[in-house]
Amino acid sequence: MIRRIIEIDKERCNGCGACADAFHEGAIGMVDGKARLLRDDYCDGLGDCLPACPTGAISFVEREAADYDEAAVSENKKTKEEKHIHSHGGCPGSRMRQMSPRPVGERASKRSVSQLGQWPCQIKLVPVNAPYFNGAKLLIAADCTAYAYAAMHDEFMSGRITLIGCPKLDGVDYSEKLTEILTANDIKSVTVVRMEVPCCGGLEQAAKNALIRSGKFIPWQVVTVSVDGRILND
Repeated sequence: MIRRIIEIDKERCNGCGACADAFHEGAIGMVDGKARLLRDDYCDGLGDCLPACPTGAISFVEREAADYDEAAVSENKKTKEEKHIHSHGGCPGSRMRQMSPRPVGERASKRSVSQLGQWPCQIKLVPVNAPYFNGAKLLIAADCTAYAYAAMHDEFMSGRITLIGCPKLDGVDYSEKLTEILTANDIKSVTVVRMEVPCCGGLEQAAKNALIRSGKFIPWQVVTVSVDGRILND
């Protein structure tokens, strides 16, 4: 039948996962770092997910789609609740885990020195035309990386201007602010350090979009950190 149903613009989706959390029917899931409508019959067409999207990537369309199946939705909710009880969380980014601390070596006994080169460091707070951006090597890092990766200061922050953010918690599309920074300043390189969880893909996507929109050729790289503090793509 022809009915109203949501449509997700993959280009505008920043991968924050807010819509998946808001869509209690379970119709939306995160696939390859992007929101995707998983089942037509889970979507009631009411649009609970629309206000949750910070980039306006979700809209309504009229198309051929399976009828909304309330019984299937109820069964899916029950299954998800059971999984939540056993796994202590649904979203990989908020799922409870406990890691075993590694032995502290001799190096760790020495007091570390902060390599933060400027303040503020939150993406939302930094001035676009701050003088420290001129000729800078830029580090765009997810909030959690500094806690997950022990050598964050020495290996990534040293010699770079550091910008941090969390697309899921901040609920904004960073690409506009990052585009302004890249366009207005002589940025020498961009390094993105993100966590392995899907919702962190929004930060990587925002940086990529900003690089494209700036119209500049700027060397860039993406480094992914595991929740237990390992570099995954080294």
